[in-house]
Amino acid sequence: MVRIGAFLVGLFFAGWLLISFLVGAVAYVSEPPAKTVEHEFHKHPKDVDFSFNGPFGKFDQAQLQRGFQVFKEVCSACHSLKFVAFRDLKGLGYNEAEIKAIAKQWAIKTPDVDPKTGEASSREPVPADYFPKPFANNVAAAAANNNAIPPDLSLMTKARHDGSAYVYSLLTGFQKQPEELLKHFPDAKTPEGLHYNPYFANLNLAMAPPLTADGQVTYGDGTKATVDQMAKDVSAFLTWTAEPKLENRRRAGLATIVFLLIATALAYMSYQNIWADKKKAA
Repeated sequence: MVRIGAFLVGLFFAGWLLISFLVGAVAYVSEPPAKTVEHEFHKHPKDVDFSFNGPFGKFDQAQLQRGFQVFKEVCSACHSLKFVAFRDLKGLGYNEAEIKAIAKQWAIKTPDVDPKTGEASSREPVPADYFPKPFANNVAAAAANNNAIPPDLSLMTKARHDGSAYVYSLLTGFQKQPEELLKHFPDAKTPEGLHYNPYFANLNLAMAPPLTADGQVTYGDGTKATVDQMAKDVSAFLTWTAEPKLENRRRAGLATIVFLLIATALAYMSYQNIWADKKKAA
């Protein structure tokens, strides 16, 4: 009796689910959801060829240093790198003296406390310090940036799908809003103070185009600083800040695969050797 009751209850719920699915499917086909402007005009990141792409890719130190220069001269005025310390720049090929000089000359000072008075003060950064934030707090950041708080960029390329290409596409993707967009979505005009960019999730962002002209920075290695080049370089640098051990991780993964292949081969040969007599006897 209990089994019959349980069967009927299960049958009832299974039938209810089937009816709900059929009703939903009919509603979706007869009245499909309206397409949004984001669905129609948002673009996936561009295809970009970085030296670190692929399982055997490696960082180009010269490009990382150029990217750091772009971050220092363009991005650091608004964005922070709170998970990166000055001493980490050793990974970019800078020596100890160069890192000390970079920290000392950094435009933003490190918050500190006056040991005599106990009052808030600031000092020149040292290599052990993390990159100081450009704003004292989120209120100050929003007040200086059209009520938008510039995100920290330490892990940005890991926080976005295809992060390196996303950053590059975003930096090179600012453009005039397409007439076709306004024709089909007249209410989607970019609000005053925002900037149209099809690579941003909602198409409009508060950040103005940061890379506006060739030669905005002057590279010490003679590389021509076009907007495209600067965007690639700073995207590579931000990939490094998010994954400074990328090359070590890939080497470890490759070594693990080789080990597993060898171990599998040895295990198979051992199996054949141990059971060979048994199979013949059988």
